[in-house]
Amino acid sequence: VQLQASGGGLVQPGGSLRLSCVASGIIFSINDMGWYRQAPGKQRELVASVSSGGSVNYADSVKGRFTISRDNAKKTVYLQMNSLKPEDTAVYFCNAELVTFSSGKFRSNDFWGQGTLVTVSS
Repeated sequence: VQLQASGGGLVQPGGSLRLSCVASGIIFSINDMGWYRQAPGKQRELVASVSSGGSVNYADSVKGRFTISRDNAKKTVYLQMNSLKPEDTAVYFCNAELVTFSSGKFRSNDFWGQGTLVTVSS
């Protein structure tokens, strides 16, 4: 069971990128999914999250610019990033609470993707 993130890259200020993160493996269900980021010399911070029911939450710094969404059938969470700023430059990590079934028990664990670099620069 793992998360695989993709979609990072270099973009000019004001540009857009879409990040994707797909969960793979034998998964019974997915609870909250989200995106975090970590800029050089800073702590990892929550960017956006979406619950299994579709409730969303955003960091104040990205409200109105970023949109998180999920496709449960594809086990995928997306982050549409518009009006990007240099201060959005960071490694972006996806996170999900995955429910699996093993040894006769349902288990809920937090998983992290490998991180994808977003660089906003002219």
